[in-house]
Amino acid sequence: MTRAVAAEDGGALARERDGASRADAPALGAGLAEPDDECHFAVESEHGFSLAFVVADAESMMESQQREPGEPKATTNPNPDYDLSQPIDSSVGLRQGLTSYGDAHFSLFLRKVFIKALGYSDDALSRPIVGIINTNSGFNPCHANVPQLIDAVKRGVQLAGGLAVDFPTISLHESFASPTSMFLRNLMSMDTEEMIRAQPCDVVVAIGGCDKTVPAQLMGGLSANKPLLPLLTGPMMPGSHRGERIGACTDCRSNWARFRAGTLDIEDISAINDELAPTAGTCGVMGTASTMACVLAALGLIPLAAGASAPAVSAARLRVAEETGRNAVRMCRDVEAWRPQRVLTTESFLNAITVLQAIGGSTNAAVHMMAIVGRHPDVAGTITLDTIDVIGRHTPLLLKPLLQLGAMTYTGRTLGEELALQSPIPVPRHLSCIQPFSEPLYPASSLVVLKGNLAPGGSVMKASASKDRRLLCHSGRAVVFTDSGDLARRIDDPELDVDPDSVLVLQNIGPVGNPGMPEAGLIPIPRKLAETGVLDMLRISDGRMSGTAGGTIALHISPESADPTSVLGIVRDGDVIVCDVEKRLLHVDISYDEIVRRRQERRAGLRPDMHWWARERTRGYRGLYMRSVNQAQYGADFDFLTAAGPS
Repeated sequence: MTRAVAAEDGGALARERDGASRADAPALGAGLAEPDDECHFAVESEHGFSLAFVVADAESMMESQQREPGEPKATTNPNPDYDLSQPIDSSVGLRQGLTSYGDAHFSLFLRKVFIKALGYSDDALSRPIVGIINTNSGFNPCHANVPQLIDAVKRGVQLAGGLAVDFPTISLHESFASPTSMFLRNLMSMDTEEMIRAQPCDVVVAIGGCDKTVPAQLMGGLSANKPLLPLLTGPMMPGSHRGERIGACTDCRSNWARFRAGTLDIEDISAINDELAPTAGTCGVMGTASTMACVLAALGLIPLAAGASAPAVSAARLRVAEETGRNAVRMCRDVEAWRPQRVLTTESFLNAITVLQAIGGSTNAAVHMMAIVGRHPDVAGTITLDTIDVIGRHTPLLLKPLLQLGAMTYTGRTLGEELALQSPIPVPRHLSCIQPFSEPLYPASSLVVLKGNLAPGGSVMKASASKDRRLLCHSGRAVVFTDSGDLARRIDDPELDVDPDSVLVLQNIGPVGNPGMPEAGLIPIPRKLAETGVLDMLRISDGRMSGTAGGTIALHISPESADPTSVLGIVRDGDVIVCDVEKRLLHVDISYDEIVRRRQERRAGLRPDMHWWARERTRGYRGLYMRSVNQAQYGADFDFLTAAGPS
């Protein structure tokens, strides 16, 4: 049995009849209202399913019953989506980026068929659409709060009159990506770029946080060139061990070094393991995640207040998310003005590099910045690795940076105007990490770029992280490890010929030599030296190290040692390595003739299974990576993804 109910002016009339179908319901109430009145109907089936609908004109219902079969329905206000005489405006909202079926009207019709399966009304689907990149993953604790952030962004979008729709992309976590998350950064950037292009979004909110996520989203977003607002997951809270505050991941490495040296027992290291990451969120120290968060603020893409710093588990982080949703809808009003290739200028990137130097940020940021810059057609080539060094020479560590105040921000105001609007909270001097201009923690050049015959394309060192400053001007004999496997086998060998003045050299961990350029550049101090109290040694490699690590370490040597032309690849035990940070020099003390001879000797011994040659026959993404990745000095991006395209 089906019951139809018609209601007018708060009154109700019910009629029941056996065998009435749901399609009969309009007719059951057709005579209950005057022609210009509005009738509301509810149909309740015998299965308990209810359907509510509105009929605007009772007379029109009667007319529909009286039409002859095949006679077209008279329309006075047709839905423009179905007006075949008008072209589809495919530049905004649901109408943009229509799937290609050869008929734009049908493409839109079919799109609405399927999106309505999710319960959307025509009113909702007519609004500007804000896409939300969902990077939640059970393997990514840094992004565990993404569902809550999505809800908050949607709230902000809806309050501002838009429609928010989330969609997934790859999610990367440092500890859950083999061989490294860097190996997958470019893949995530491709995923981000193509999903932004594919989805009908006017503006995109990109939720990220863990180290390679933010660079990948910026790279992909710049290439897609739709308005983009990053939203960070935020840092985790610290833990505690024996009354001392600890946190990932600087304390991960320092405590592991103590355990290796025998000064921590198994019980302590196990207890510390439970406390290093007590909540969701990114590492709370100045590692790569926090560095990239500060870079986003300097680029003018997130709020200066709390955008980078609000903890992942705080209410403040949710308010930032809601504000981001509101701002995304505001950007929908003038999409062209907010395309990232227009918003981000040379001045924006100079500000980002200045802040990178001022905060003593992660060395990884140098690689990421070069990759991001390389995606911008108007900036690529104007900012290089040398720019980082030049800016560093006049930027002290941890003070108010020397910024380009005219650079635009996501608010529509300049960076200078945004800074003027901020209300700094006074912090006692002993608790503040911001130093006065006259007393910087480090006078200049937190990150330095070294060059010489070992690194003609450059090498990056975080000089401010040196634990033994005499090593910033040092020469010593090389102790060479040919790859990470060789390092693991021999580094703790009691018979290893090494002393505190030796220079540890690790080869073949560059972009091609060890696809993904692992964070193995923090070569451990040989155990027999660590046990005597040695805390730092000069170490060089073509790989990376975590932003949470420290030491006197030259990284990202370019060209990498896997390249047959590389000098790093022909360094041998006993060669004298010279490092002079003041002179920006990284040099191996052998003659040019000897370099030529060793290169020839090396070429003669190259085997087809070595990475540099085997990449031409390697299948899948790994083969694509090895054939397409450029060197660290250019950001280790794929050549075909850069603004210039493949060389």
